[in-house]
Amino acid sequence: MSLEKLEKLLEKEQFEKIKSIDNPELHAFLAEWIEWLEPSRVFVCSDSPEDEDYVRWKALYYGEERMLETPNHTVHYDNYYDQARDKANTAILTPGGESLPYINTKDRQEGLKEIRNLMRGIMRGKELFICFFVLGPKNSIFTIPAVQLTDSAYVAHSEFILYRKGYEEFRRLGRQAKFFRFVHSEGELDERKTSKNLDKRRVYIDLEDETVYSVNTQYGGNTIGLKKPAFRLTIKRAVEEGWLSEHMFLMRVNGPNGRKTYFTGAYPSMCGKTSTAMIPWENIVGDDLTFILPVNGVARGANVEKGVFGIIQGVNPEDDPIIWKVLHSPVEIIFSNVLVKDGKPYWNDMGVEIPEDGENHSGRWWKGKKDREGNEIPPSHKNARFTVSLEHFPNVDLDALENPCGVEVGGMIFGGRDKDTWPPVREAFDWKHGVITMGASLESETTAATLGKEGVRAFNPMAILDFMSVHLGDYIRNYLDFEKRLKKTPRIFAVNYFLRENGKWLNHKLDKGVWLKWMELRVHGDVDAIETPIGYIPRYEDLERLFKEILGKEYTREAYEKQFKIRVPELLEKIDRIEETYRKLNNVPEELFEELEGERRRLLEAQKKYGDYISPFVLEK
Repeated sequence: MSLEKLEKLLEKEQFEKIKSIDNPELHAFLAEWIEWLEPSRVFVCSDSPEDEDYVRWKALYYGEERMLETPNHTVHYDNYYDQARDKANTAILTPGGESLPYINTKDRQEGLKEIRNLMRGIMRGKELFICFFVLGPKNSIFTIPAVQLTDSAYVAHSEFILYRKGYEEFRRLGRQAKFFRFVHSEGELDERKTSKNLDKRRVYIDLEDETVYSVNTQYGGNTIGLKKPAFRLTIKRAVEEGWLSEHMFLMRVNGPNGRKTYFTGAYPSMCGKTSTAMIPWENIVGDDLTFILPVNGVARGANVEKGVFGIIQGVNPEDDPIIWKVLHSPVEIIFSNVLVKDGKPYWNDMGVEIPEDGENHSGRWWKGKKDREGNEIPPSHKNARFTVSLEHFPNVDLDALENPCGVEVGGMIFGGRDKDTWPPVREAFDWKHGVITMGASLESETTAATLGKEGVRAFNPMAILDFMSVHLGDYIRNYLDFEKRLKKTPRIFAVNYFLRENGKWLNHKLDKGVWLKWMELRVHGDVDAIETPIGYIPRYEDLERLFKEILGKEYTREAYEKQFKIRVPELLEKIDRIEETYRKLNNVPEELFEELEGERRRLLEAQKKYGDYISPFVLEK
């Protein structure tokens, strides 16, 4: 029945592409939505290079992207007021609008009705692109197939760069495909080809049907279905099936004698996630999202994506040599919401002189231009992006990226930001201690630049709060239970690159390269550590050697003592904050409170014996 309907709705060539996928559920979904959206033309993307080229060309033809001077570089602009994820109008659809902590929910029936009304006939006069992708490597234990419907060639083009093609996977899996669905329309466009009706912008996530609806928006975080919209679906599926879907980089740290050790890392925004994953002498596998599955008792990780949708602000040749090199090479890149002058892209804090006029996300731009609220408009938006495939990075570990078995996760890192509490690096006593006191206790200190009030610690467990789709208690319970599926658990570490004393930074930007090498050695038991009330910290002698070997720097006992002293009052305050936060929720595993209490007890005992601030040298004895 659905196939007959599709035959009438599609041109013969496009129909044949759909017909060759033996999946009645897919056919029914496509037939229903093509009828509902009423596009004037439908293009079905197979995995062929010609179909990808067609999408690329259409992004230019429809004016959603424009060519830049460097071959293969294009620029895309979103509406001036459509520059980030729309948290207020993004909702998880739940039965009866059941509320969940930290999650914006909406009654499922009401939400589906609203989104259908907004999308009825919205593609009249437009072209619908039907694209097939997979999350995770193809034909693997990690693979989740997904189909994207969109009238934005820019969105489709972005997904071709960021995700592995999935048309042949749909054909291979046939009726076995347990696929995600994404329905997107940018809606009516203005003269700059940006979404016009932002008051009707909506992103609704239907967990029951594993479908995400997005309308009247172009910004990638709202529209690139397989990115953050899909992340909500994978978190729910992971909790149900007993694996982990995480907001984590995946990288290789190179140990002695050619040893390769893989780490994942979760850091809230502005806490050093990208800069850690991009350390020049290590290797990147992924910068944002990681699936971790228990395979024969071993935690194995894979990058969900194959590309980078990265924030470009602040990327400069000194701090980001690898990204800088990629952005200045003639590989396929979409720049979004940057300043363009004479065919060249410019962005804030790039370390070179920026022109005083040009075109940006506000239209024609000049230095000092203000928006209608009276705010001065910077050259590029602070959330301006670059979209590029990881294969173009000289430090990518391609074998790990495409390995259908993923890679063994040796260590997991949780990175917070505070000026006076966590030491630069430490290791958990065990899985439970790490999950609770590091992952579930993660906070990010706000900076004056972001919220106007410095030093406010924002609670952000596992750096995942913005994307949570299940009860936080269920998510933590799944994390704790994950250990039971393993014969060998990854070591868990916590880092903090932002310690200060008397207003001065205690760490240099590149010191994180030393912390990584120490963690790699700890995973293999190559160095001893000092036991403290909050976990294991490095011995001075090991760090002194590593600083010399890796950075060619002298590392003083004084610097070590300042960085690694145990700051008991601040640590106790943190435990109080975290405990209070979780006490307000129901359904939180009792182990969380027990673990926090254990840490508190150890700190109080140490305080009694050694005082408020404890030198690591004292604990070593």
